[in-house]
Amino acid sequence: MAERLTTLDASFLYLERPGSPMHVSGVLVLDPPPGGVDDVAALVEARLPLVPRYRQRVLEVPGHLADPVWADDPDFDVEYHLRRSAVPRPGAQVQLLDLVSRVTSRPLDRNRPLWEVYLVEGLADGRIAVITKTHPALVDGLGTVDIGQVLLDPAPDAPVPAPEPWRPRRLPSGVQLVGEAVGEYVQRPSAAWDAARAAVTDVRTTSARVTRVAGGVLQAARSALSAAPHSPLNAGRGSQRRVAVARADLDDVKAVRKAHGGTVNDVLLAVVSGALRDWLLSRGEAVLGSTTVRALVPVSVQGEGEDAPGSRVSSYLVDLPVGEPNPRVRLARLSYAMRGVTHHGRSVGAETLIALTGFAPPTLHALGARAARGLSRRVANLVVTNVPGPQLPLYAAGARMREVFPVIPLAPGQGLSIGITSYDGRVFFGLNADRDTVGDVDVLADLLEQEVGVLAGTAG
Repeated sequence: MAERLTTLDASFLYLERPGSPMHVSGVLVLDPPPGGVDDVAALVEARLPLVPRYRQRVLEVPGHLADPVWADDPDFDVEYHLRRSAVPRPGAQVQLLDLVSRVTSRPLDRNRPLWEVYLVEGLADGRIAVITKTHPALVDGLGTVDIGQVLLDPAPDAPVPAPEPWRPRRLPSGVQLVGEAVGEYVQRPSAAWDAARAAVTDVRTTSARVTRVAGGVLQAARSALSAAPHSPLNAGRGSQRRVAVARADLDDVKAVRKAHGGTVNDVLLAVVSGALRDWLLSRGEAVLGSTTVRALVPVSVQGEGEDAPGSRVSSYLVDLPVGEPNPRVRLARLSYAMRGVTHHGRSVGAETLIALTGFAPPTLHALGARAARGLSRRVANLVVTNVPGPQLPLYAAGARMREVFPVIPLAPGQGLSIGITSYDGRVFFGLNADRDTVGDVDVLADLLEQEVGVLAGTAG
């Protein structure tokens, strides 16, 4: 019997539109591999057995009598999903990001397994980039392994297993799919009503979960019921994307936390707030003392009665105080706002997450995108995800990974999302923007780096 997508997983397919792809992307920048890019390609193919879902496609049930099922793709062709590309000279960041922007803009093919990997040559100093695209329907929890995860090893000489032979199971026929759906309803007559009710109320229940925040998070329950502040970030209307990146030293961020209190996440939200303030001013927008930008911030939490730490991701609405001119006051306000998440939401610390998952930023960013799905511009202005990574070098096919940037999908009507990942003593920001709405996203990326410097200056 074929494995059926949950209603939640299927909702990511139903909500996706041609101009609003839902996939989560990542950009890994590697030193020159000892055996060249061919070794990285061989590593991807050899590690595919660790992610069996990546050889399966979504199969619709005739008449949409039930949610789709996962089925082995009889025409699976690894060369279709594993693509080679190159950037023109001089192979600088601008050329790479132009390619990432075009790759991110294109939706995944629904008739094939929902992932792609691009191996990009031609970067300066002989480095290569690995661009990954994964649909959130593939990622249903922390136990899920992402393709970007299985490529990385803690040592450069990690063995590469030989590719295993694989035989796909026969695709179920339409009659079989209908029969299984009818059989499920006969065994549990309420299943049809439950599925329909879940599909209809999916967005409503997601919004309801956002409001379950303790009083310290800027009265999030009241915020969830009120409209998000007017912002140029909510004019997203195009299908093309622009991707920008920023970097910071993790020691600078920790110095600010040590000097002013709060958490690393509080400091990073303060960085985002200060950069957004300067960006709005650069565009001639009116910024008053009361001006805020509402961010939806996914947080890995442990619920009551749950044994596994970080077993789920919940989203919290946080009003970023972009109208506050003093960076220390911005940080203090955000630390107070997020204190409710820490104490009442039982958020899971960075060390616990890393120990639990190893290197799992792609998975956790995908879970953050899942938690934020269906929330329109009426609820939040943008999504900000922050996922800690290990503070030690990782390798792919013997090549050291130097940088990793997450690229989070845009919710309908939103013009910007920001993904943040820390790794090996650095903090990496990935900005995904609607090209028509936030065409100057590279300016915002520069302002993020400047704001880290401003806050570090306040820490002495």
